[in-house]
Amino acid sequence: MAVTALALNHQLLFFSYPKKRAKSRPLFPKKATLLNSEKKAHIFIVSCSSSSTSPSPEANNQTAESCVNLGLSLFSKGRVKDALVQFETALSLDPNPVEAQAALYNKACCHAYRGEGRKAADCLRTAVRDYNLKFGTILNDPDLASFRALPEFKELQEEARLGGEDIGYSFRRDLKLISEVQAPFRGVRRFFYVAFSAAAGISLFFTAPRLFLAFKGGDGAPDFLETAGNAAINIGGIIVLVALFFWDNKKEEEQLAQISRDETLSRLPLCLSTNRVVELVQLRDTVRPVILAGKKESVSLAIEKAERFRTELLRRGVLLVPVIWGEGRTPQVEKKGFGVSPKAAAALPSIGEDFGKRAQSITAKSKLKSEIRFKSEVVSPEEWERWIKDQQKSEGVTSGEDVYIILRLDGRVRRSGKVRTYVGKLC
Repeated sequence: MAVTALALNHQLLFFSYPKKRAKSRPLFPKKATLLNSEKKAHIFIVSCSSSSTSPSPEANNQTAESCVNLGLSLFSKGRVKDALVQFETALSLDPNPVEAQAALYNKACCHAYRGEGRKAADCLRTAVRDYNLKFGTILNDPDLASFRALPEFKELQEEARLGGEDIGYSFRRDLKLISEVQAPFRGVRRFFYVAFSAAAGISLFFTAPRLFLAFKGGDGAPDFLETAGNAAINIGGIIVLVALFFWDNKKEEEQLAQISRDETLSRLPLCLSTNRVVELVQLRDTVRPVILAGKKESVSLAIEKAERFRTELLRRGVLLVPVIWGEGRTPQVEKKGFGVSPKAAAALPSIGEDFGKRAQSITAKSKLKSEIRFKSEVVSPEEWERWIKDQQKSEGVTSGEDVYIILRLDGRVRRSGKVRTYVGKLC
């Protein structure tokens, strides 16, 4: 979990790597873009004083900061219910925006841990709307994996995509920035739609009286057919331009929905043949993932057929990702506090402090590429299944049908079809 710990009385934040000198970190990791990986680590609060004892829950001078920090400490000991009480107390102590965001986010993670999806969604909605929590943080946090598999997350994501008073517009603004990069001339087109519609409307405004005079007849009246033709052209132009404007808006909404799905897809975790867990975004520009989703018999048969072309598929950088309907297992959450253990963190390069630099190095990419062996296993199968069914719905395919989905090197969907035909498509 992206632990949001607050510095109490200028305390130092240290990483919990045993027997190593700790490094200080900011309270909230900065996000460069929506598509960047989130950096995370275990965070413990070490007081500058010589005393190493934790503050008592019964301390006289409680503040929002101390309650948040105490809540994190309690959760690290497996006392989730007590941690939840501390986060709720922090919200009742007139917290500043940073403290309120921290309390709400960690409270949401407690609810997600307890399987309370609706309460977790309410906390996250408030944090996004009122305290500028980036929705990308919710997408990136592995401790919210169980929540992202729930229908409450789908509702929250759809609200964030559409924007509104209940959740704010920050996530929609991020999506629109990406949309503008992919379709840079949409704004120009809309300008001309509006300008030409306005011109046609002004022309119609002056043509209407002339049409009335032409219909009435008399001396000096304009020609009726000519005037009616001009009015018809203006009306037709307005109808066409308005239709194009709304069609462009519809396409933009479809594009935003696809970008949102692509962002969700990029954060889905995989387990490579070396038991290393990575997010799909880390494989960009390295392999071409092919998702095989369906019944166990269909997927097994497809993989068996693909084995015949193993050499060719490996040469082309294809990585098979099988997803079996209904075989998703709820991830087991260890009661060790937020985030993952130091050992697990070492296996999650997207979470490590210096992964942003290592991922860009040739050495790191070569090492990652050497670990890829034709087929991987999905982590958090419920998330994968939910994403695939959302993608099927967007393409008008019957939900739950056996399908394959081929991704580009940049992680976007290239094409899809029925599982039984995918071997021919690949080769």
